Amino acid sequence: MQPNKKPILKKLVLIGGGHSHAIVLKMFGMKPLPGVHLSLITMNSDTPYSGMLPGHIAGFYNHEQCHIDLQQLAKFAQAQLYIDQVVGLDLQNNRVICANHPPIEFDILSVDIGSTPAKISVSDGAEYVIPAKPVSKLLEHWDEFLKNVKENPQKPIKIAIAGGGAGGVELALAMQAHLQQIVSQLGMLEVHLFQRDRELMPKHHYSVRQLVQQILTQRGIKLHLGETVTQVTPLTEKRNPDILQIKCDSGLTVEYNKIFWVTQASAPQWLKTTGLGTDEQGFILVDDTLRSLTHPHVFATGDIATMVNHTRPKAGVFAVRQGKPLFKNLRRFLQGKPLQRYIPQKQYLSLLGTGDGKAIATRGAFTLPPHQLLWFWKDWLDRRFMERFSRGLKNKG
Repeated sequence: MQPNKKPILKKLVLIGGGHSHAIVLKMFGMKPLPGVHLSLITMNSDTPYSGMLPGHIAGFYNHEQCHIDLQQLAKFAQAQLYIDQVVGLDLQNNRVICANHPPIEFDILSVDIGSTPAKISVSDGAEYVIPAKPVSKLLEHWDEFLKNVKENPQKPIKIAIAGGGAGGVELALAMQAHLQQIVSQLGMLEVHLFQRDRELMPKHHYSVRQLVQQILTQRGIKLHLGETVTQVTPLTEKRNPDILQIKCDSGLTVEYNKIFWVTQASAPQWLKTTGLGTDEQGFILVDDTLRSLTHPHVFATGDIATMVNHTRPKAGVFAVRQGKPLFKNLRRFLQGKPLQRYIPQKQYLSLLGTGDGKAIATRGAFTLPPHQLLWFWKDWLDRRFMERFSRGLKNKG
C-alpha cells in the first residue's frame, strides 16, 4: 500500500438511480467523505425524471432534457458505476447479487429502485401489454409506435390505457395530444381509459377528480369506469396483427392498436427473498430515519420504501424530498453519529400536465383548472430541478 494513500474504511452501495440517489450522488460529489468507497448499481446509464415524463410523451421535451445522466453524476461523485440488474441480496455476507457481475460487497446499502406496475391481471395476452415501468421500455415502445404513426398518418389509431390514477390520466392526455398532431384527419384517433374503480384518481380530492373527468370527456377520451381488463387477445381471425382486443369482466370488448398498463405500484419479486422487512405489497419498511426496520445497515427511499409512521402515496415528490435527509443520514451512519428523523409533508402541490401546454394545480381540497401559466410554472420548476444535475458537474468530472 502506498504510504500516503488512505485505506478504504467503508463501502457504501446505492442500488438504483432514482431521484433520491441522484441527489445523494450530487451531494457526495460536493461534499465527499474520506475513507468511503461509493458505488452505484443501475440498469441504465441515465434515469428519467418522473415530473417531465408526461411532457416528454407529449413532445415538449427530448430525451436529454428529461433524463439525468448517471454516468456523469457517478463520475462527479467519484462513485464506481455498475450497469447491471440486481437479482438478489445476501444480507448475511453483505453482498449484492447482480445478473452480470460478481457479487458486490457493502458495509452500508441504500435502495432506490422505484416501483413497477402491479402484476398484469389478464388471463391471456399479457405479452401484448406495455407496462409504464420500466420507463426505458415504455419509451422504446412509444418511440416505435410514433414512428409507425408518422409513416402512416392516414391510418386510424386506437390506443388504450389501463389505470385511472394520476399517472394513467396524464399519460392518456399526453399521448392523445401528441398523436393528434400526427394523424391526418380529426376523428381518426381514439383513446380509451379503463379504470377498475368507479372514479378516476380515487386517492385525490373530489374537486380534482371531478375536474379531470370533465377534461377527459371534453377532449373526447372514452372513459370505461368500473371496468376491469381481464383478457387481451390479437384478432387473428381478421388476419391483422396490428389490431388487438380488450375484454373486461363486464363483457365489454374494445378493439385497439396499443395498450399501456399504468396500474397500482408493486415491488420487484427479488425483494421477497432478501429477508428485509416489507409490507403486504413487498415494499421495504423503514423508520423515520429512512432505515430498514429489520436491517439497520440498509436504507430505502422513494416508491420502493414505506415509512411505517407516515403513510404517503407513491409519488415522485416524496423521493425528491427524501434525497437530502437520506444523504445526511448516510453520512451520519458512516461517521457513527445519531441519525436524524425525517417527517414528510402530509399535503403537497401537484401540477398535472394536460398535454396541450396547460396544467392543473391541486393541493388537498384546493384545485385550479388547466391554464397555460400553470404549465409555465411546472416547466420552470422541472427545468430548475434538472439543472441541479448538469450545473458544475463537467468542471469537476
